[in-house]
Amino acid sequence: SPSWVFVNRSLTLENIKCYGFDMDYTLAMYKSPDYESMGFELLRDRMVSIGYPHEILRYTYDPSFPTRGIVLDKTLGNLLKVDSNGNILVCSHGFRFLREEDIEYYYRNKFIQRDDTDRFHILNTLFNLSETYLYACLVDFFTRCTRYSNLQKGFQHGDLFMSYRSMFQDVRDAMDFIHDTGTLKEQTIKNLEKYVIKDPNIPVLLTRIKEVAKIFLATNSDYNYTEAIMKYLLESNPKPWRAFFDLVVVDTRKPLFFADGTVLRQVDTNTGKLRIGTYTGDLQHGTVYSGGSSDIISDLLDVSGKDILYIGDHIFGDILKSKKRQGWKTFLVVPELAKELQVWEERRSEQLIFIYYCLPAKSSSLGLILFQMPHEAVSQRSADVPSTQQNVNNHKDTMN
Repeated sequence: SPSWVFVNRSLTLENIKCYGFDMDYTLAMYKSPDYESMGFELLRDRMVSIGYPHEILRYTYDPSFPTRGIVLDKTLGNLLKVDSNGNILVCSHGFRFLREEDIEYYYRNKFIQRDDTDRFHILNTLFNLSETYLYACLVDFFTRCTRYSNLQKGFQHGDLFMSYRSMFQDVRDAMDFIHDTGTLKEQTIKNLEKYVIKDPNIPVLLTRIKEVAKIFLATNSDYNYTEAIMKYLLESNPKPWRAFFDLVVVDTRKPLFFADGTVLRQVDTNTGKLRIGTYTGDLQHGTVYSGGSSDIISDLLDVSGKDILYIGDHIFGDILKSKKRQGWKTFLVVPELAKELQVWEERRSEQLIFIYYCLPAKSSSLGLILFQMPHEAVSQRSADVPSTQQNVNNHKDTMN
């Protein structure tokens, strides 16, 4: 179930006096793969506009390939799926998946130092999915293109050498460009129904929380984009969207927000522009602020770190920083878990059904196995014994 909650320590919610929410991929969930596909096309077109070959325009986004948490090797151009200890589980060069002996050749003991940030970059947000796929497309194109010679650290074309590192930086710069210029946000706002999930439970949730605690919104997005998204999500209700929150802060620049922060300023909600000067007064309900820091937010809301439960999707920018630096309680939103759990349940059901068919008819274990099997799994699959190996073959060429 997508609504499952997992905990790694006990938490007494009645002691929480304030709930904080991120916006992107937390309150505002984007429709996949439409949103990532749009981001990929903007990135791809930007790369062509700065001089990359027009042939890359033939690539289209494939949601089955990228996943959050992939590690990019800036030296060799590989995409790596590694565990928490740095052991390599899967490695691809473009869309070619390397064999174990090849992985061992490039990475001794199939291991990397994850904290070597000069060489390895972790693509750890859902916004990274489109750039992950674009990078794989670029490596795939230059590897196949006969105009370029394949070298260990990049590609040679005449007197031009293009390293994997420079390609990575170009993709990063293109990603920053579509964010900083507002191109991605403009396209999203033009078709909110296509790209943003409108969940009717969000206003219900916020209303219930506000009956027992304070609520704030802290987002890195600017005011105009926040206004458009939150109006779409909340204003089918009779009250304005800002009334659901005790405090709204935009342009927070997390994770800097959880350290020294920036100047706290008021936003003119009529124009979207910032008012001059630093705001030093008390909390004004209905006012939108820009910048600031987590310390300032705690002071305005009159709550301390242990009183706050903060909900976000970025494990580094939202969760770890707020917990380690401020002592906030944290809630990590991981939408991919819904798919992971679905696959796990399906594989588990298939294995149990396979055991069921392999057991003798009078096996004493039969009752236990039937008890563990979901009813719908039995009814849907009772006609055939599924091929687990076929499922593995169908999914092996992805990073998921």
